[in-house]
Amino acid sequence: MIEGQEGVTWPQWVALAQAAEAAGVEALFRSDHYSTVTGRGGGSLDAWTTLAGLAAATTRLRLGTLVSPVTFRHPSVLARAVVTADHISGGRVELGMGAGWMEREHEAFGFPFPPHAERAALLAEQIEIVHRQWTEDGFSFQGRFYELSDCEALPKPVQRPHPPLLVGGKGRRRTLEVAARWADEYNAFHVDPDVFVGLRERLDEALVAVGREPGSVRLSLMTPLDGWSAELSRAYEAVGVERVFLQHFDHENLGPVERLG
Repeated sequence: MIEGQEGVTWPQWVALAQAAEAAGVEALFRSDHYSTVTGRGGGSLDAWTTLAGLAAATTRLRLGTLVSPVTFRHPSVLARAVVTADHISGGRVELGMGAGWMEREHEAFGFPFPPHAERAALLAEQIEIVHRQWTEDGFSFQGRFYELSDCEALPKPVQRPHPPLLVGGKGRRRTLEVAARWADEYNAFHVDPDVFVGLRERLDEALVAVGREPGSVRLSLMTPLDGWSAELSRAYEAVGVERVFLQHFDHENLGPVERLG
């Protein structure tokens, strides 16, 4: 998990992807930001344009965002960008979606930043539109924020039934409901193992409410690579976490990527 907004250059992206692939790392994900989060600066290449380029430069590595804020793109643009990268990669991309959080970034680049309840409602509409564009031959959609009429989105993704959809959040009721209806994975950020016990219970309740099997949306964690250990891995596995995204902030240093593999 690379924080791409901290000045990662294209040659550095290629080096990271090639090192991860050579070391046997399963997947390389990146954040989707326009502004620095740490304050170090250096800028950010566009997330999905970068991933499409990396798809052409790799052969096995899975690629995705964690997460793409709903405030940055129209869902039809996002769905098409992911499908494009999916075709370039031969079916190796995943899409993480979230409500967005960094207000100053939105102000700087002119993106609206409504209250959280509205952003959660945006997420609900966007993920449905993305999912349906990937899986349905044609449909119309009438929502609070978006209206689509006789939409037939082609081509469909390479992956069947569609590229995996991740929802990132803090376990709030609204994001759990959205994940239960449309997602394949729910990702929590920097939380202790015991948090996942309650999270699993609430997510399973939401799954049952929409007619899906408990446990059918897997849980994952995002946490810094520094300090990660086999002991921590076992602790999270014991509470149902199935995948861990390890944030590597020192993107110029390939050693930790190679050792992780």
